[in-house]
Amino acid sequence: MSVRTGATARVIESGRAAEVAAAPATVPPQLVARTRAMATDVAVRLVLRGRAVSSPMGLRAAQVALGDAVAVFGRVETECTRFSPTSALMRANADPQGWVSVPSTCYQSVHEAWLAHRRTSGLFDPRVLAELLRFGYDHSLPFSAGSVVIDGDPDGDSAPGARRTPWVPGFRPGSHQVHLGEPIDLGGIGKGLAVRWARDRLRLDCDDFLIEAGGDCYCAGREPQGRPWGIAVEDPLGGEAVAVLWLTDRACTTSSIRLRRWQVGGRTVHHLIDPRTGEPGGAGLLSVTVVADDPASAEVDSKTLFLAGAERIASACAASAAAALWVTDDGSLGVSDTMDQYVAWRSR
Repeated sequence: MSVRTGATARVIESGRAAEVAAAPATVPPQLVARTRAMATDVAVRLVLRGRAVSSPMGLRAAQVALGDAVAVFGRVETECTRFSPTSALMRANADPQGWVSVPSTCYQSVHEAWLAHRRTSGLFDPRVLAELLRFGYDHSLPFSAGSVVIDGDPDGDSAPGARRTPWVPGFRPGSHQVHLGEPIDLGGIGKGLAVRWARDRLRLDCDDFLIEAGGDCYCAGREPQGRPWGIAVEDPLGGEAVAVLWLTDRACTTSSIRLRRWQVGGRTVHHLIDPRTGEPGGAGLLSVTVVADDPASAEVDSKTLFLAGAERIASACAASAAAALWVTDDGSLGVSDTMDQYVAWRSR
């Protein structure tokens, strides 16, 4: 997913652009901060209007908010990564049957993962860490470098198989202690939470901003020219964008297997594991994009809808009223009824 403001305006000038107010004569400047965290390039953009420039103190507050928002991503990565043995998450994973004190961000992340597990009736399950390790994903893999091949036998006797029991971790809020029960991976929700917490910080001082973190983003207010933010949804087959969305005060997340797939033991696998089978899920799908109010919810829903597969995703969206757009492995594009209101342009 990428923001392509100029291209978006050209693509949709004969479509829904007619519903959007004309751009102001003077385009306000922006403040932009960038970082890299959770194997993702992160960019935060503030449009300098409204509260952000209402006074010298307003501008200073916006600058501080920008720095605080970017720092959120580093904090989530430091506390919640599974690729560092010294992270708070990995300390808890090392003693899943004990009570382990963790910092606030890790504690909140585990709690949010549990809430998502309950909300999705177990379809979102952080315990798929066992399956990811089984498929050789025990360290950060160089997906951007091209084809990744790992030695191993994912179908050996140690294959953990399907999850049939709910995840019931324990929490002690006063001491920030967690009891995981089993080791977990927070990668499936951590980035969405980072976007949420960065959004919440920016909202205190700013009206118009954009947070981009790979396939996750949040669009607040309006872009510099006064239009809704234009979000181009990438083609997982490598072509041009498959759709452009107009978004205001909405989160947007894409779950895709375009990059995070690899070969192990002669099999092609990917990172979106179905806890019902212990295997990579989403048969027939390449990507799912979800629009929602909350970034973490959008992150979870894009993954659980992906697991429905090409044959069942339309009915899954109808049942949950999810605003979703998906691409199948033959290149077909599907759009749910509730997503249609955000679609400014689609390729097919």
